[in-house]
Amino acid sequence: MKRIRLFIFILFASTALFGQDVNESDFEKLNRLKEWHLEFKDNCTRNWKSKWFLDGLRAEVTNTKDGMVFSAGSVDGDDACHAVLWTKDSFKGDIKIEYQYTRTDTRTKRVNILYIQATGTGIGPYSKDISEWNNLRIIPYMKTYYQNMNALHISYAAYGNDGPGHIDYIRARKYPVVPGQKFSTTTEIPPASFDTGLFVPGVSYKITVIKTNKKLYFKVEGQGVSKLFSWDITNFPPVTGGRVGLRHMYTRSAMYKGFKVYTK
Repeated sequence: MKRIRLFIFILFASTALFGQDVNESDFEKLNRLKEWHLEFKDNCTRNWKSKWFLDGLRAEVTNTKDGMVFSAGSVDGDDACHAVLWTKDSFKGDIKIEYQYTRTDTRTKRVNILYIQATGTGIGPYSKDISEWNNLRIIPYMKTYYQNMNALHISYAAYGNDGPGHIDYIRARKYPVVPGQKFSTTTEIPPASFDTGLFVPGVSYKITVIKTNKKLYFKVEGQGVSKLFSWDITNFPPVTGGRVGLRHMYTRSAMYKGFKVYTK
């Protein structure tokens, strides 16, 4: 019996490691493709308003020689203190996003989100071009986004609402939520990753995101660590084009630098 259990354990571990190797290989092949064309570039040291627009009454965006500091409002629990920074440009098809991310908060609550190729659902006032209903996001209620946008979402440097000691997580989602269903369950794209140990405050991390019509990849490199996360998105309605957005829930802040978006 012990030998059988040992064999099963070795088989499971080998399969998991093989899967990781395959993901790494596939990601690197995609990342090195010559077909990537640079569509958007911001060193994040000059006037942010030339390439971005902002949702949120109490957010602050400041350009410095080191990068763009983006801070949500300071009042925990006040929805007017959420913040989303959007690219003015939209991007179609396969997409690669690269940037340097440095946490400037020390919070162990709330979430940072990357929105990928967001458009409106086209229902009612929520037209495909989200810039046509900016006025409906002056207060960036979370539900306004997940109910009325078609987009992919990656939570990172993210924590639950239980305060200190709660482990961090990385999770992907697909908007919009099915009417009458729960956001927390029906939008999630498995698997979620917990206790990653990434995104230490004050440490710069390089983030690389690649989305194809089949896979979503999220690679994080920094402080001598490199981790790749991936999701199969073939079972979800496709996301084919739209804007890139950076969401900070209330009280969260970070610095961004070298923001690039490529398409194929």
